[in-house]
Parts: sequence; structure tokens; C-alpha cells
Amino acid sequence: MQTRTLGPFTVSAIGLGGMPMSMNNDRVYPSQDEAIATIHAALDAGITFIDTADIYAPSWHTMGHNEKLIGKAIASYGSSTENVVIGTKGGITRGEGESWGRDGSLAYLRSAVEKSLRNLGVDQIDLYQWHRPDRSLVYGDVIGHFKTLQDEGKIKAVGISNANVEEIQIALDVLGEGGLASVQNEFSPKFRCSTDTLELCGEQGVAFLPWSPLGGTGGGGREVGSRFAAFGEIAAAHEVSPQQVVLAWELSLGDHVLPIPGARRPASITDSAKAPDLRLSAEELERCSATPGVH
Repeated sequence: MQTRTLGPFTVSAIGLGGMPMSMNNDRVYPSQDEAIATIHAALDAGITFIDTADIYAPSWHTMGHNEKLIGKAIASYGSSTENVVIGTKGGITRGEGESWGRDGSLAYLRSAVEKSLRNLGVDQIDLYQWHRPDRSLVYGDVIGHFKTLQDEGKIKAVGISNANVEEIQIALDVLGEGGLASVQNEFSPKFRCSTDTLELCGEQGVAFLPWSPLGGTGGGGREVGSRFAAFGEIAAAHEVSPQQVVLAWELSLGDHVLPIPGARRPASITDSAKAPDLRLSAEELERCSATPGVH
């Protein structure tokens, strides 16, 4: 497996997105054994970065569901997991009756971190990401809270998610040189509105993590080859899946790009893990980039 830089870590070029195992548009979830088998399959394939969040759960009263699955999978894996990096997120609230909100206060984030540490079964979170901005607070102040949690030793690296160019720049200013490890924004063949943030991350040496890199959990990922013909045609020519073509194209957009495709089955993530080895021609990559999407 090829590697890429994620803040202070060196990780696999493809990560595993844990969300579909605990939250997806189909509301169909694997059993605990099936989910753990999927995570183990990712590790077997050489994947060393796993992304999750405290809100990834089937319901409001099962918050932490995905983090716990990942914690159990790591603990039960038969080989060393010393080089596995886990990123989780906080800042979105989820309460009784599926009431959703945002809370970027230090008190809330500290409480969320403590819960994530317990759920994952670790002493320090590798990468802690601000999930979505709390518009009631000053952005830079909340980034300062993440720095406080880092100084307290609860988290090793700081990332942000769903951020625009201005917010990325604020995070860079507050955290200082090398302080911002990653930006996780939506990016896929259908959604390319994050091109400006992808480019800024490349200029600043910050890892860019496309979420829903194949198009989402509501069939977008499964249908990407038929919805976007170029990816299906290129896949047929190489005798690989359209999903591999999408991920190989995204990897070609910069050495700082680290896609995190989600998976519910071992076969899905095993297939995605092959993408770094797929060689596409300049013409094929141009066709992928020219495919119409939301800009």
C-alpha cells in the first residue's frame, strides 16, 4: 500500500470511512461481527487510517456506536495495529428525539473527547476533527479549544471538516506552522465544490480527506459507474471497478489527497484498497476531471 502524510503520521493512501457501518441513507447496518470483519479486511489490505465520529450511530441514544465498533475491531485484530491511525470528530450534538445541534464550547468538546477516548479504548486520540462549525461562536476561538485539548495531551493532531477557504486560513493562523493536520470536505465525481479548499490544502501541506469520495451511502457510490459514464468506461477498459477508477483519479489530484471510502462489507473496502495501484493515462484522468458535476 502506498503511503501519504497526515499531519505527524504516515498512513495508507486510502483510508476507511466507518460511517456506513453505523449510519447510512439505506438504514441497513451490518451486524457487529460483519462490521468488525470489514474493518479487519481493511487492515488486511494495508489500510492504516480509519475515520469515524461520535455521532455515527443508528440512533441518538447509541452515540459512539461506530467508535466502539472500531475500538473492538482494533483490539481483536490478530496482528499488530501499532501503525494504525484513527481519526474521530466532535462538535455536533445529537439528543433525545433526534434533535441535532452544534456545540463548539471547550466544556462540550472536552466532554466529547473523554467519551471518544473511552469508546475507542485509547489514551490519546490520534486525529481529532471539528465536525461542523458552530456559527454561534467565533471560529478562531473554537480552534483554540482544540489547541487546548492538544496541549492537555488528549489529542495528538487537529483537523477540521466542512470548512471553507477562510476557515482553513483561520485554523492555520491559530494553530501555527504544521498545526493543522487535515481538512475533511465532501468531494466526489458528483460534488466538486471543494476544489478551492483542495488546492489550498495542497499549497499549505495539509492533508485533504474527501468524504463520500464515491458519491455517498444512498446508492451514489454503487451507481457511480453508470451515473458518470467516463468512470464506467475507463473501468471496463482496465477490467476493474468504477469505484477504483474514482479513487485513483482523486489520488491523482495531489499527493496530499487521502480518500476515505466507506464500506459495510469486506469486499467493498478490499476493492477500494487496490486503487493506489491503478495507473490511469493522462487522457483518462482528463476525462474524469471533465465529467460534469456540481461545481
